[in-house]
Amino acid sequence: MSGARVGAVRTLRVPGRHGYAAEFSPYLPGRLACAAAQHYGIAGCGTLLILDQNESGLRLFRSFDWNDGLFDVTWSENNEHILVTCSGDGSLQLWDTAKAAGPLQVYKEHTQEVYSVDWSQTRGEQLVVSGSWDQTVKLWDPTVGKSLCTFRGHESVIYSTIWSPHIPGCFASASGDQTLRIWDVKSTGVRIVVPAHQAEILSCDWCKYNENLLVTGAVDCSLRGWDLRNIRQPVFELLGHTYAIRRVKFSPFHASILASCSYDFTVRFWNFSKPDPLLETVEHHTEFTCGLDLSLQSPTQVADCAWDETIKIYDPVCLTMPA
Repeated sequence: MSGARVGAVRTLRVPGRHGYAAEFSPYLPGRLACAAAQHYGIAGCGTLLILDQNESGLRLFRSFDWNDGLFDVTWSENNEHILVTCSGDGSLQLWDTAKAAGPLQVYKEHTQEVYSVDWSQTRGEQLVVSGSWDQTVKLWDPTVGKSLCTFRGHESVIYSTIWSPHIPGCFASASGDQTLRIWDVKSTGVRIVVPAHQAEILSCDWCKYNENLLVTGAVDCSLRGWDLRNIRQPVFELLGHTYAIRRVKFSPFHASILASCSYDFTVRFWNFSKPDPLLETVEHHTEFTCGLDLSLQSPTQVADCAWDETIKIYDPVCLTMPA
């Protein structure tokens, strides 16, 4: 695994591993986790890669193998060493980067692939949600060996489950059933169903500055913004991708900036408050781009990973210039 720096792009090549998700550590500046799979996730094993940045580029700090493809990863919000991944075999894995071997714990309840996992961001609760192709969302306390509850209602596979950064016990899910759903842990039922696209929805995210605003990204190549106070129509639509949108993330630093990556091999940056919202298109992958994250520590830094066996960290021009 070799790391090189080309211009301002730091690249780590991971032969035989196809990247599915990339997440910056909320604690350690420059540390990145990547969930990856062999053979495009169709067969073979998976690897959790922990990367650190240095002046010369990216270096592999630690890697952990699992016997099935890893599709998503989330960092603990109360321990800088702990992460959770999810896998094609229906399980979640708890890892400790301070230990050379793992996992510390495996949670096996889903009956099909688990495509999404997210650790709650609000103070006072340490909970994980997982979304599966078995059409359920499960809620976990990582200190407890079994799920706390199961949420049913989606009518197709679940691709994305994301906690609200504002409202305790509230999370969103996106599904192949073409809906975005908002759930409340306390009622264990769905609060809002948004018929967001006439296509499978592969990703969703919450705005960090507006508790009522979410974005969805779908197979119809569009991104749509939703105000939960009025879901009859989107508050914005962003067009430009030419194949399915695989992941979308709001900026932690700018209220109206978001980023998306796609099966069209690109990462695009948008400011939905502008008449011409597309800020920049980054074309540095040669395969499906699946993982994307914006740094919580650096206002300009972005990480992504793709099926071309590379993980990249870079500073897009649009984030380094004043808005």
